Amino acid sequence: MTTVVITGNDAAANAAKLARVQVIAAYPITPQSPVVEQLAAWVESGELPAEFVAVESEHSAMTVCIGASTVGARAFTATSANGLAYMTEQIWWAAGARLPIVMCVANRAMAAPWNVLNDQQDSMSVRDAGWVQLYCRDNQEILDTTVQAYRIAEQLHVPVMVCYDGFLLSHTVMPVDVPDAERVDAFLPPFTQPFTVVDTDDPRNVGPVVIAEPRDDAAGITRPGYMEIRALHNRALHDALDFIPAVDAEWAAATGRSSGGLTWEYALDDAEIVLVAAGSIGMQLTVTADELRAKGVRVGVLGGRAYRPYPVEALRAKLANAKLAIVFDKAMSYGYGGPICNDLRAALYPAESRPAVFGAICGLGGRDVTPAHLAETVERAIADFDDGVRERADEWVNLHLSGEVDAS
Repeated sequence: MTTVVITGNDAAANAAKLARVQVIAAYPITPQSPVVEQLAAWVESGELPAEFVAVESEHSAMTVCIGASTVGARAFTATSANGLAYMTEQIWWAAGARLPIVMCVANRAMAAPWNVLNDQQDSMSVRDAGWVQLYCRDNQEILDTTVQAYRIAEQLHVPVMVCYDGFLLSHTVMPVDVPDAERVDAFLPPFTQPFTVVDTDDPRNVGPVVIAEPRDDAAGITRPGYMEIRALHNRALHDALDFIPAVDAEWAAATGRSSGGLTWEYALDDAEIVLVAAGSIGMQLTVTADELRAKGVRVGVLGGRAYRPYPVEALRAKLANAKLAIVFDKAMSYGYGGPICNDLRAALYPAESRPAVFGAICGLGGRDVTPAHLAETVERAIADFDDGVRERADEWVNLHLSGEVDAS
């Protein structure tokens, strides 16, 4: 291991290099640009033997990854915000074609209005496209998760999105242990595309139109129709619920570090109040938990690492003894509420023992969220719960609205 002090973007680039990616498709957008800039420098110097393809748009970046992965190359790209939105058509294609592409998303607010600062609205907007989504709490986890993502993607034949908070992690430096290449090679064998059909002596269409019903191919073998293909894809995402923790355990055996598998926790064993979040805000919540425990309140933190697939059983088990869960979302499902909060409510609904679930919307467009803000939000939630409240509207943290707002 070598310990270096680097940004989250550098951690992502180092992980892609350690994974020995073969094709990198790049289009710049703040705050992810330094990821592909660093990879470009390594390719130019010969330190990374890979094809670096500078494209004219994010849509084309994912298209390049789709082509590379189809013929058996390990492909990588990164994006943020409206760049992710621009490639949305190809996000669905990569997943539907079952291609093991890994993409880092430096989470950033969506326009309009334009804002380059952090929230998680971008990746949340494509959470149902069929990609595995993993969220990172610090720079070490960015490196570890990106390497693990290739094992997950190539085993299950699904693409993986590694999400981390823009600027809060992408541009913040912290110590990161970088494993040696030999250690990663032992963990991550070369990629072999098992169903490559590209043959210059036998050219054919890749991804043709699939009709609704199963049908026999030219050899008389019954092939799935569209609905069967979707069911198999869904099954692969469910298989990831077992495979993600298994890969994390293998990584822990190889490096001595674990990211927690599907979730991570802090002071959860005796917690009556559990604070739930994905990304770097989970680390802030550990500070809040410590402050409230100093006041005698049994507070713990449950961090979400895997958001798709959604770890329903794990969440039910972790929250079985809590009386109140407070979910901090950095995104909105407009007209409904925080996406993580609403998913958690749905997951817990059939459980015999479940806490009340309150939601909080925070940090949109980079709005400051301090431990003090978080502690005040938690204390208000506890007060409402103690007063008998079991359902309430999401609280907006550090919001400044008074009277009518001029949207112009």
